Amino acid sequence: MTRALLALGLLALPAHAQTVAPQQLEQSVRVLASDLFEGRAPGTVGEERTIGYLVGRFQALGLEPGGPDGQWVQSVPLLHTQLGQAATLGVKQGSATTAWAAGKDVYLSTLQPRDKVAISSAPLLFVGYGVSAPERGWDDFKGADLKGKVAVFLINDPDFEAAKGDDAAGKFGDRTMTYYGRWTYKFEEAARRGAVGALIVHDTPGAGYGWNVVVSPGGENYDLVRAPDKLTSLQLQGWIEGGAAARLFAGAGLDLAGLRAQARSKGFRPVELKGASFSAAFPVTQDVIKSANVLARIPGAKRPDETVMYGAHWDAYGKGAPDAQGRIYRAGANDDALGIAGLFEIARAFKAGPAPDRSILFAAWTAEERGLLGSEHYAQNPVWPLDKTVANLTIDILQTAGKAKDVILVGKGQGTLEDDLARAAAAQGRVVTPESLPERGLFYRADHFSMAKRGVPVLLMMGIAGASDLVEGGRAAGQAWVDAYTGQCYHQACDAVDATWKLDGAAQDVDLMLAIGQDLATSTRWPQWKPGSEFKSVRDASATARP
Repeated sequence: MTRALLALGLLALPAHAQTVAPQQLEQSVRVLASDLFEGRAPGTVGEERTIGYLVGRFQALGLEPGGPDGQWVQSVPLLHTQLGQAATLGVKQGSATTAWAAGKDVYLSTLQPRDKVAISSAPLLFVGYGVSAPERGWDDFKGADLKGKVAVFLINDPDFEAAKGDDAAGKFGDRTMTYYGRWTYKFEEAARRGAVGALIVHDTPGAGYGWNVVVSPGGENYDLVRAPDKLTSLQLQGWIEGGAAARLFAGAGLDLAGLRAQARSKGFRPVELKGASFSAAFPVTQDVIKSANVLARIPGAKRPDETVMYGAHWDAYGKGAPDAQGRIYRAGANDDALGIAGLFEIARAFKAGPAPDRSILFAAWTAEERGLLGSEHYAQNPVWPLDKTVANLTIDILQTAGKAKDVILVGKGQGTLEDDLARAAAAQGRVVTPESLPERGLFYRADHFSMAKRGVPVLLMMGIAGASDLVEGGRAAGQAWVDAYTGQCYHQACDAVDATWKLDGAAQDVDLMLAIGQDLATSTRWPQWKPGSEFKSVRDASATARP
């Protein structure tokens, strides 16, 4: 780390005892969301400045390096790919060939580090929802061979559209999405089974967003740099637009709507699109981006090998086209500079009191916006053992509309940390309200999920998961804030510090995470996953490692 970068630490504030103050949160956000950091995109000058600032802040707060070999940073090499214009793209059905328009009929990207990707006349196999869940008595594959084929999936879970009497009804949390419903799981499962491509049929209710969101990356993708034997088998992965999918199935003599209903049955078996084959060829631009997580630590006084982890992501979307006000940096003031600011205040509070019994790790992740890649890299290469990581407490977007009578719970029924949240909220005179649209799967869309997959109990604080019951204006005002933020500023240049911000509500939520962490850091208690969680068996497998 250069002196110039560490000099950014002069912006840091001295540690002192206090509860979380809105003014402190705002001051940190104003720095991180300023043009100096150029939108905090990985692999840019903005990242270099961000890393220097984060290290300086944690140093000024009195923390120790928490990374490998006593360093502040954990290197995270990222593969960046961009598809060029298609040389070939379409399907052949019998003697007829249908050309597909990239971005209109189908959206594709690749996670293979090649200069060209190509699939030639690959058979298409419809695998329903593509779920292999023995613990729920469900298997959509029935031993089907996917090698050399393109797998075609439905989005969400088998019970998303289930009616009473369907085999799938209630099997996958009803309207609450499980990980089996996420597109990431479906691509991973297709690759595990040797497919060369994977396509998910898009529908807005099931995905939780429209086709415009699907195509917004423009053929760009990111992944961790992987060894050759760890690369995905998928040359291309993506989505097929709903109307194009219906025409594809009809051309093979199949009714997509009828197959949706069949896929809600335990007896469903994969269906070959007879006579249909998929071909595509794209040039690929690829490069490796050097990025980093920042890790800071407070060693535990009694049980330093047991770790309570706090996390937030430092990255945003960098530079883009000017908005109506001429702003070119998509700096993520709320998403997630405000989360990083929350980590600073939690660290300040811990350092103002006696040393915790357990160690506290503060993780500022890179590349969350590129697919949770910084946290995933840590989970694959943990500096501190995950089987002795007590919990991961993640902050990713806080509501900025003022104090609330409640706090929004993401992932109801997953783990006992939700009971901790209820107790901490009650101490503030607040109640817990479950997220309002659990079918959108927000529980699987933030950095805590990288730890959850390895069995670490997690809790996510995310203000857009539901309408808060605001002290001023009630739930209607809370919904108005969610609608305005997600509809106008989410991932846009207008996610900036605003004169209308009321951060006393955000400070309440940071205080909740502080209180939960303080309790865990001074106890011998180990949070658990609740029965039915898909992560319980992973944690249970390492039970002997914990006292």
